Amino acid sequence: MNNLRVIIAGGGTGGHIFPAIAVGKALQRLQPGTQLLFVGALGKMEMEKVPQAGFEIVGLDIAGFNRSNILKNLSLPYKLIKSRFQARRIMREFKPNAVVGVGGYASFPMLQAAQGMGIPTLIQEQNSFAGKSNRILGTRAKSICVAYSNMDKFFPAEKIIVTGNPVRKEITAVNVTTEEAKEGYGLDSTLKTVLVIGGSLGAKSINEAIGAGLDELLKENVQLIWQTGTPYFEQAKQQAAKYGGRVVVVSFIKEMGHAYAAADVVVSRAGALAIAELCIAGKPVLFVPYPFAADDHQKANAMALVNNNGAVMIQDSEAGAQLIKRLLALLADKETQLSMSQNLQAMAIKDADERIAHKVIAIANKS
Repeated sequence: MNNLRVIIAGGGTGGHIFPAIAVGKALQRLQPGTQLLFVGALGKMEMEKVPQAGFEIVGLDIAGFNRSNILKNLSLPYKLIKSRFQARRIMREFKPNAVVGVGGYASFPMLQAAQGMGIPTLIQEQNSFAGKSNRILGTRAKSICVAYSNMDKFFPAEKIIVTGNPVRKEITAVNVTTEEAKEGYGLDSTLKTVLVIGGSLGAKSINEAIGAGLDELLKENVQLIWQTGTPYFEQAKQQAAKYGGRVVVVSFIKEMGHAYAAADVVVSRAGALAIAELCIAGKPVLFVPYPFAADDHQKANAMALVNNNGAVMIQDSEAGAQLIKRLLALLADKETQLSMSQNLQAMAIKDADERIAHKVIAIANKS
């Protein structure tokens, strides 16, 4: 089909946004002239990140249930109804040939509207435990792209295609040695380097454990690249100041390929995007899953790698007592690091973006 028109809906975190952008770019590579429209949630980070990647985005006035402030949920029914009308208006104006949902608040109303109007939909389910919204949408979706096996317990088996999770090209095509990457951060190319990443919004338990354990880590000839997220950034800078250049503190990492290249060992949450990237980078990892993820899906994600001897994991509640101890044990065990790296790389899928894009094109052509 010439002049393909596709809506990509969702966002909320980097774990949804960056795969969405990767699929959009793959569609334009495979089908030049494709017109894309991204749909996100007003006030969420996709409204900034998607335009930075060169794509148009419109926002729905929608939010999720707020467990920490019940009063903020008073407007939720109104926003849900409003978002349905907004979604149908966007469909009528843009006239897409297919709609892709990547998860996040905007994904459900857009795919629900598309399915109600007879427009083909594709779900990109990133996690090993499918969320409720995607399970509902999956009954009427044309195709469901997944990254893990045994997903037929959530979706009709005949609709499932294993594509992996899309990652940014700067990670799959990074062209820098470990030594060069360390020097690029102003670090000593001969020292063991730990990359600490808590996701695009930071991770409180990880940040607090690292902050408290800096003395213990650095006396073992370890250096750090510490991505804190914005809320903890100033405190981390103060904690790291006395160690000079051996602790590099950043609130957000744009060039993740270089950060992974610099690392010998990684400490990370267990979001689907982080896992896909770590498999490609092949870096030994200690996971601290986010405990409040829907259906505890981050723990399920991490266990898929732990069971394949590709990672170690501790619970979020154990981070204060166990993170530094387990991290130092992993840094001292070269044999485990090597086997982890090999097992992770065996699980990597580098062309997930194009696999998904091919499927989008296929369902659009059948419409």
